[in-house]
Amino acid sequence: MSMLKLAPAGKDYLWGGTRLITEYKKQFAWDKLAETWELSCHPDGLCIIAEGEFAGKTLSEYIKIKGNSILGTKCQCMEQFPLLIKFIDAKRDLSIQVHPSDEYALKHEGQYGKTEVWYIMDCQPGAFIYYGFKERISNEEFARRIQNKTLLEVLNKVEVKKGDVFFIEPGTIHAIGSGNLIAEIQQSSNVTYRVYDYGRVGDDGKERELHIDKAKAVTKCIPPKSNYDFGSHLVSCAYFTVDKYVLDEKSKRKMSGDIDASSFASLLIINGAGTIHAGGEVLEVKKGDSIFIEADTGVFEVNGEMEMLLTRI
Repeated sequence: MSMLKLAPAGKDYLWGGTRLITEYKKQFAWDKLAETWELSCHPDGLCIIAEGEFAGKTLSEYIKIKGNSILGTKCQCMEQFPLLIKFIDAKRDLSIQVHPSDEYALKHEGQYGKTEVWYIMDCQPGAFIYYGFKERISNEEFARRIQNKTLLEVLNKVEVKKGDVFFIEPGTIHAIGSGNLIAEIQQSSNVTYRVYDYGRVGDDGKERELHIDKAKAVTKCIPPKSNYDFGSHLVSCAYFTVDKYVLDEKSKRKMSGDIDASSFASLLIINGAGTIHAGGEVLEVKKGDSIFIEADTGVFEVNGEMEMLLTRI
């Protein structure tokens, strides 16, 4: 097999909504669904092969069977699978948080840090995110505002629209606001340091854990960078590239590309439906599907009407 359709792991965090269930047909026995981990070998949420000869096995198990060569030459020196791709439905505001660098996370958490990108798939009118600080503040002011719960006053609040892209480097304080439906591409890491959570309590009646000391150690108290140059890509960084493709009657109904030996590919279907042809195989895909394509598969072709994200190492 050169292509795999994946079934995600789900998360029912308290801020989640129902759109991933009702619109994206994600099958979980919960009233709310905050996240689906659409491409993941992370032990906190393993995705499963949805159909075919290896149906029911995790992607991690499949890689062990086929060998690391299917990940590509860029992944051969990596000890862990490098990507984690999610859908996120924020019915309520997420906590104010920050992610560490690889160096800090490996030392203190035993896993990679987190560089990530958000693609706004849809949003309600007035939806926003917090993205860095309005202006530079001192570390002392940062600590003081955490203590007296005035941190929101100095954060950079950005109103968003469908199709917006935000690149979030380690050390950038951030939060997803309510009403956002997001595709997130990130390093394979589950390290998040919560700074402020609005005093909310979980199902156990207790306030969720904050990670103030670690957050203070890694947060860059500056405005976000705004002059990234990603070349021809939607996003390009040391860990991954992301490209967006839209097939419709106004542009084109077919596109093709090449999956060479350097990296596997992930195709995430944001909207629409169609078919993917690769390695002598054909897959029918629809809104919400996640497809893993092995490295060195060669030419692939996509037909239909759809919006999709292609991610490679």
